[in-house]
This record gives sequence, structure tokens and C-alpha cells, in this order.
Amino acid sequence: MSDQLLNVQLLISGKWQDAADGRTFPVQDPATGEVIGKAAYASKSELALVAEGAQKGFAAWRALSAWDRFVIMRRAAELLRERAESIGRILSREQGKPLAQAVIEIQAAANVIEYFGEEGRRLNDTLVPAREADIEQRVLHRPVGVVAAFTPWNFPVNQIARKLGAALGAGCSVIVKAPEDTPASPAELLRTFLDAGIPAGVVSLVYGNPAEISEYLIAHPVVRKISFTGSTPVGKHLAALAGAQMKPVTMELGGHAPVIICADADLDAAAERLCAAKFRNAGQVCISPTRFMVDRTVVKAFTEKLKARMSALKTGRGLDAGVTLGPLVNERRLNAIKELVEDARQHGATIWQPDVSLPSSGYFHPPVLVINPEETARILHEEPFGPVIILTEFTTLAEAVAEANRLPYGLAAYAYTRDERTQRLLGEKIEAGMISINYSGLGLPEVPFGGIKDSGYGTEGGPEALRAHTYLKLVTSKQAPADF
Repeated sequence: MSDQLLNVQLLISGKWQDAADGRTFPVQDPATGEVIGKAAYASKSELALVAEGAQKGFAAWRALSAWDRFVIMRRAAELLRERAESIGRILSREQGKPLAQAVIEIQAAANVIEYFGEEGRRLNDTLVPAREADIEQRVLHRPVGVVAAFTPWNFPVNQIARKLGAALGAGCSVIVKAPEDTPASPAELLRTFLDAGIPAGVVSLVYGNPAEISEYLIAHPVVRKISFTGSTPVGKHLAALAGAQMKPVTMELGGHAPVIICADADLDAAAERLCAAKFRNAGQVCISPTRFMVDRTVVKAFTEKLKARMSALKTGRGLDAGVTLGPLVNERRLNAIKELVEDARQHGATIWQPDVSLPSSGYFHPPVLVINPEETARILHEEPFGPVIILTEFTTLAEAVAEANRLPYGLAAYAYTRDERTQRLLGEKIEAGMISINYSGLGLPEVPFGGIKDSGYGTEGGPEALRAHTYLKLVTSKQAPADF
């Protein structure tokens, strides 16, 4: 697969097809900058067909029993696991992440799909005790309808799997607007559902002009729910469009995750686990630990441990053996990181990076440690979304918590301390939708995944994610009195 050109089509009503007008856009390899394929570009005529097909798919899907839906979803998950290596190579090639990380993403997506298929079998209606005899009060969970899902390029398979899994498990059909930077691996994900026997139109896939597609689908009467993962500004815009149509939304937006390292922390474990989490996917992770705040009594020792692990990273093309840090996804991301680091330098930061040789082509950036920038530095306010750690020190825990909560974001947060009371205190005081203490434990299918404040609302994990794709219906009726 690595030497073949990618040719990605649209998925409409269960069939793969090119755009009617023949339009395509190029697909690049971020490790080389070379064009490695093309993808079909949907116009409004294709979007109209997608919406029509998704409505028919919804009717067919909701008519199946929860068990039958689960069987199809479980089979799709099995196929995804069987194809993890081949899809992982496509993912690595178009997105840049190391192959091992790409394969893990595929396997995680399979787990998500299987979980939500199972959870759909447990979506029970309830009976509410009535105040009078012969009255029955039933509360029903019913699928909301066609879902429009907008997903990013950093985890192009797993982010779709979360949205697909929750929607399909609830009985909805889904139109996926996948990322133009990484179109091929999402197509392979949806192919597993077709091969598993899902009815035509239940899952659809489009690419093209993001603004045009979002405005068309959100306003379309067939679409009944919006699910978006991406930047806060775009999320706010889409939420406003959906609000004008009275359509519910799930928003998983940006973060700028704080990390608090207390004086009693296991510094070796903290450095090892945080470096692994920080430089996974070249730091292009919404929950990536980024703002490191370290107790001043251990800051020197912890900094040296960070540097040692950063020096051990191997930068290169994702398909090459032993690589742990791949390229950024495109030139825009590379330039954005360079600008933030340079701005931090101009605002008093000490900039450290290991002595690494970068490939001569592609969008590579070395791992960087930005130490003690002034408060006015952009990097303390803007999520870098790249292989950059910002490190500052604190004197009191209250000071660290205040800094952790300073920004309008609240997606993920991390802390390291051996003290149980401090663990509970941080769990309560830090303003974030997810907090992981002494390890990196976020993103499992069965637990909530989402933020607060400008990081969005709703969850893409746990049973709550599935229920968010339903509406409640009360059915109350008076029964005929018994004649005995």
C-alpha cells in the first residue's frame, strides 16, 4: 500500500462514487510533502443525495432490533482489528504519526465501536410509578435521527469511531464529514461497516469545502443532531448554526491541559508517562499535557528527567522503524509552532531542545521545552498543538490551581502526587471535564470524554454519549379496569 496512490471516493447510499463534476483535491504525505493521492470533492448535489440516503438509512437502521444492530457493529469492529496493520499504514502515510501509534488508534476505534454496540442493547425504557390505579407511565429512549458528524485530522479514525459508535448504538444514521488532510483512513473505517452488512445509507462519507458542507447539513431538515470535534472558534460557529435550527449538539473542542507536579511526586514515573502522552502524535492531541507547573523544590530534578526522555525520542517518517515522533500534519501547523516558540523566546523564555537531526523534507519540528516564559507570551494562552512543553514553577498548591484554572478552557488536566488528600483536593478544585492523577487514563470507551467552558459540552464516552443521541418520550395511558 505504501507505494500506491490513494484514491478516496464519497460514500452515498451505500455506494462509493466520485463527485459528479469530477472535482478532487490532493492528499499529501506530511513526511515528504509529496502528493500521494486524491479525494473526491462533494458539491451541494452530492450533499442532497447524502441527506436523502441517510434518511432512508435511518428508517432501516432503527427498524432493526438492538441485538441485530450490535451484531453488525461487532462485526465491523472485528474487521477493523483484522485490518489494523493495513489501515494503520494508510493512516501513518497521510497523517504522519508513527505506525505503532496508528495501529493502536485503529485497535482503540474497534473497542469503541464494540462498546457502543453493546451499550445500545442496554438502552432500557423505564416505568415510572403512577399516582393513580390503572395508570401506566413509560419513559422511552428513541433515536434522534440523522446525525451530522464533523471530525478532525489528528485522530482521523478514532474520532469518527466515537461519533459513529454512539450514534449507531442509539439507532441513528450518520453523515461523516471527515478531514480533508486525512481522507483515506476514514474511508477504510466506513468500509468495514459496509463489509459487515450495515444497510445502505446508515453511514455516509463526504469531503469538500468544510464551511459549505457544515452550513448545508446543519440547516437540512433531515439532520437532527450535530457532533463536532475541532477548534473552539469553529465549534462556537457551528453551535450557533445548530442553535438557530433548535438542533442538539455535542462539542469536543480545544484545550490547553495543565499539569501539576507536586514535591512528593514520583518524578521518574511522571517524566516517563507525561513525555509519552505529550509527544504522542507529535503533540497534536486535544488532551495533550502542555502547561507543566512544577513545585520549585523539585523543578530542577524534574527538568533534567524531562530532557533525558525528550532526547531519547526518534524523529522521522512514521512508517520507518523505531520512529516515535513523526511530522506535523501540514505546513500551517509547522509555521504555527515556530511562531509560538519564537514569541515565547521574545517574552523571556529559555528554549531548550535536544540535539536532533530532522529530515530534509516534510513538516518536522523537534521536541521543545519552553521554560519560564513571561505571562504575556502567546504560548501561555494559546494551545500549541504540537511537540512543545511549557514549564513553569510554583510555590504553593493554591498558586498552581489558580494557574491551572486561569484559561477559559477545561478539557483535560493532569497531576502527580503521592498524597491522597492532595489528590482529592486537585480532583475537586481543577476546572476540567477530565483529570488524570499519577497516570494517563483518559479516553477509554466506557468513561466520559469531554470538557467544560470553552472546551465544549457533552461527552463522547460512556453511556451518556449514547443517550445524547436519543430523545425522551413520555407515554402515559389509563388502562381499562380489571373485571376481577
